[in-house]
Amino acid sequence: MSIDIGVIGLAKSGKTTLFNALTKGKADTRSLAPHIGITKVPEPRLKVLADMLHPQRIVPAEVNYIDIGASVKALAGDQAIDGQILNRLSTADALINVARTFTDETIPHSEGSIDVDRDIATTNLELALYDIGIIGRRLERIETSLKGAKPTERQGLLREQELLTKIKANLEKDVPMRELRSTADETKTLANYQFLTAKPLLIVVNIGEEQIPQAASLEAELSSRYSGTKSGIVALCGKLEMELTQLDTDAAAGFRAEFGITESGLDRIIKLSYELLGLISFFTIASGEVKAWSIQQGTTAVKAAGKIHSDMERGFIRAEVISYDDMVKCDSLAEAHKRGLLRLEGKNYIVQDGDVITFLFHV
Repeated sequence: MSIDIGVIGLAKSGKTTLFNALTKGKADTRSLAPHIGITKVPEPRLKVLADMLHPQRIVPAEVNYIDIGASVKALAGDQAIDGQILNRLSTADALINVARTFTDETIPHSEGSIDVDRDIATTNLELALYDIGIIGRRLERIETSLKGAKPTERQGLLREQELLTKIKANLEKDVPMRELRSTADETKTLANYQFLTAKPLLIVVNIGEEQIPQAASLEAELSSRYSGTKSGIVALCGKLEMELTQLDTDAAAGFRAEFGITESGLDRIIKLSYELLGLISFFTIASGEVKAWSIQQGTTAVKAAGKIHSDMERGFIRAEVISYDDMVKCDSLAEAHKRGLLRLEGKNYIVQDGDVITFLFHV
């Protein structure tokens, strides 16, 4: 399962700089063109398993990043954002909003001054306006459909109309959909719309190098206002992170140590994104590969098998499972078998973070 994350923000906020840092790319930061890139999910446990099992290939999970290029203010425009990119953004699993606090006279702020709270509010408003536009168009179609609807169809249309009207009223009060509670039926209805304010949102505060010593305090201050169940804050220097991706691992680590940075921006953003999305990782060992997979917390064994291949879900027999910690203690599958630590689990087993699983199935 690959994860899609859209990168948005105001013009000159450093969206493409961050995109380059996340994907180790070299996209032109002066261009307004959209960009799509892939990065491997950092997973230390994968290397430990590989060192133990000596597979032919190591396959980490992946994240796709979509940098829309244009300012978030173009979201509601007619032709401002390429239709394909807008579609990718609509189907993204989460969004990153880049809000600028760095100062650079050669890159004037699009709003004329640095104000992170104003910029976050502006982006939130643009996302809400985009969703309100979708709701308004759907409500018009519902009104037309109700005129000739059969009794069996009418109730469903009225329920949808009531739900969308309620959501529209909340959006107009600056309450994004991610903060609303929905029933299972409502969630199912709303899933078809791919609303932007329903997506988990990570706000990346793009600081300057001189602000790095104050990054933790700035992050804590903004977190008190903007962090929630499906939203979070991280402060980092996009320009420095982009430059460090062009160095080898040891050199980059040395530079981070000089700045007092203990973790790469990529690692922090991946970790926070996984938390906001409620994702965990499990591992498979098959065909000479050790591979990492990303799934939602609470996923059953049969559904996890389906993430690998639909045939495995349809023909699921059972799952042979060992926890990562037990696997490390045993140092081999043979020893795990000997100690009786490999468990046979059925289709309703809830996969745990770090599980090493072999799926047994028939076609």
